[in-house]
Amino acid sequence: MTLPAFLIQQPNINHTMIQLIEEPGTWEADVLPEVHAPRPATRNPMLLHCGGRIIERDALFDIETPRATDTWFPLPHRHLVEEVENRLTDVGFELVCSTHAVSHDGHRYFGILEVSPRGDIFQNGHGWVVGLRNSHDKTFPAGIVAGTRVFVCDNLAFSGLIQIRRKHTRFAVRDLHQLTARAVGQLGDKLARMETRISAYRDMRLTDSRAHDLVIRATDCRAITPSQIPEVLGHWRRPEHEEFRPRNAWSLFNACTEAYKSANPHTAIVRCEALHGLFDGAAGVTGRN
Repeated sequence: MTLPAFLIQQPNINHTMIQLIEEPGTWEADVLPEVHAPRPATRNPMLLHCGGRIIERDALFDIETPRATDTWFPLPHRHLVEEVENRLTDVGFELVCSTHAVSHDGHRYFGILEVSPRGDIFQNGHGWVVGLRNSHDKTFPAGIVAGTRVFVCDNLAFSGLIQIRRKHTRFAVRDLHQLTARAVGQLGDKLARMETRISAYRDMRLTDSRAHDLVIRATDCRAITPSQIPEVLGHWRRPEHEEFRPRNAWSLFNACTEAYKSANPHTAIVRCEALHGLFDGAAGVTGRN
């Protein structure tokens, strides 16, 4: 499976123009069956490790953007967050809550915006989220992605990457509004298609033998590591949540993504993409999601 370009460090990006690029693939982690329990108010959906830290919105906005050079114009984290928030509300989404995190002395940013259509926060036990990322050290371009959050365990599942790759020209900030508007305009359709994917996972019944085969195949495609197999099988055999007791692909998918909670966000994103590719094929999910 081809990984999204923004997940790969790109020190030699062509900085000749600003582009909006839609990439196949996913940032993924989890969802769940038909349950309408209230969303926990205090759970934190952010995956953090290896020096990452949660940061308040005001503190994020106070992070100083590096000085531009003749050929490189970094995008302030604040500009990305505000533009995406404004465009989401413009097209009819309600912003429910948000979580922001930084690493590498504030040079790398990863955020979660929980959103819903007006007046409809709950989606069969999971909600919709938008993931944001940006860097000030040239490791990856700004990007947004559609996703879901499982309320019972705060697992995240991202899919349908929309990357904002831009030349670092002096007009980058000026053009951000148009690029973000185009990107957000694609989110509604991608989020709706994710419901089809989740339904397919729930409808795919698994025997223990089939589940064990998928776990081994998950190691083959590097969605999980060999050392994580006991943890994944433990969650599959003894689910901690009633929602994952059904013997289906959705429960196994969540068993796998539970293992991502000890990984840093970038590692989890790469592994989740591979995991979605595996489960999409097994469940017969077709088309880009």
